[in-house]
Amino acid sequence: MLLYHAVMDDPPEWIAEFTVTPRDFSAQLDALAHWGRTPVPVGALVAHLAGRAPLPDRPVVLTFDDGFADLPGPTAEALAGRSVPATAYLTTGALTRSGGGSLLPPAPMMGLGQVPLLEQYGMEVGGHTVTHAQLDTLSGAALRSELVDSKRALEDVLGHRVDHLAYPHGYNSARVRRAARAAGYESAAAVRHALSSGRDEPYRIARLILRRSHTVRDLERWMAGEGARVAPFPDSLRTVGWRWYRRARAAARGPVFAG
Repeated sequence: MLLYHAVMDDPPEWIAEFTVTPRDFSAQLDALAHWGRTPVPVGALVAHLAGRAPLPDRPVVLTFDDGFADLPGPTAEALAGRSVPATAYLTTGALTRSGGGSLLPPAPMMGLGQVPLLEQYGMEVGGHTVTHAQLDTLSGAALRSELVDSKRALEDVLGHRVDHLAYPHGYNSARVRRAARAAGYESAAAVRHALSSGRDEPYRIARLILRRSHTVRDLERWMAGEGARVAPFPDSLRTVGWRWYRRARAAARGPVFAG
């Protein structure tokens, strides 16, 4: 699974590292097709993990986090022009006119009213919380609100269930995963900087972040199963320690932007 954010030439500085240019994005899509990869949405992968349906040969999943302004325009058009399905995980608090319901720093974002347009382009829509907080640092009530309220906002504008979630910046824990299931999500994507597999965990599916510095050669290595770990695997002691540090910091300062 590949994780994209914005696709633009001049991104805000805070997200620039995780942004690819339209030219590079086009080259990456062309390369995936050249290598015979079959793009599928997250829902297809989740159905496979649950034993309900097979995947095509050489599948790849493209996901887009947050909901930047390029998504319902040139990015969705580039995907649709190649008949490439993808999944968009949207931070609902950032899609309002003021953007005041989000911890994301200022950036050009799509609007909540544009969400149905993504489906018209053939994209699957999932939740990415309301504010983009570090979910594993929140109280039970705040965690539930982030998960349920964003899900409800997307379902209201789409008119159907939203079954898939992505944790902001991949931050999760066993408690967060239980909360995601209780909120009605069928799956949740993490980050893990790893390749997903047929044994991956439905509530912390591994993804690889596309950075501005990545080349087609980097993508080729991942598609060959090289250059990254393969999920599932247990959290490292470093990951657990970092989680406890962030929890202590959030207890002192309040909710913190996941990024």
